[in-house]
Amino acid sequence: MTDIRAVVRAKHPDIVLTGTVTHDQSSNVTSLSEAGTDPTSGKFFYRIESANFDRFEAGLRNDRTVGAFERVIETRDDEAIYSFEYTDEAKLLSPVISAANGVILDMKNDGAAWMLTVWISERTDLVHLWDYAQQNDIDIDLLGVNNYASVGNTDAGLTDSQRDALLVACDMGHFEEPRDATLGEVAAELDISQPAASGLLRRGIKRLIVSSLMDDRETSE
Repeated sequence: MTDIRAVVRAKHPDIVLTGTVTHDQSSNVTSLSEAGTDPTSGKFFYRIESANFDRFEAGLRNDRTVGAFERVIETRDDEAIYSFEYTDEAKLLSPVISAANGVILDMKNDGAAWMLTVWISERTDLVHLWDYAQQNDIDIDLLGVNNYASVGNTDAGLTDSQRDALLVACDMGHFEEPRDATLGEVAAELDISQPAASGLLRRGIKRLIVSSLMDDRETSE
């Protein structure tokens, strides 16, 4: 089986956090897939880069997709970790991708739409995302697809431990929103500590992204 990495552009004013990043165009939003989210809490964690957090939070307060937010920790002058709770108006793409056995590797806003880098086991499974987009009036485009070996035998540079952690986390639903399994539950299944599990997932996802981006660069050259 050959997995794919797809780059998708999705546009709709109610895709979560769209109003905020439109208000603060200096901001860069990255989902923390390794965060130990309680699946029953309804809270989702993001790393935010912004030139002005007051402006960013003003955008949050006027964003109809955000019900509540908290600046959890400031890691640098221009970077912080936030938790968000979504409203019923928010349109979420990640649960659709998770249901299709995929994972969002990267998600960023280009000022008008969201650019998603998605790892998924079968190209045909992308139809679920297109069906959701059509049902919710979301403009969506497929910008590129790269085939590469399945995570089970990929040459992306994953260690055996990183590969096992990613597969276990995916099978348990850790990457879904809301999560079906917390980081602690994934760690227990792997029989390792929670910090160790977080490190394996974080480094494994990074290796998949780096490998995919390098494939893109080599193809273009």
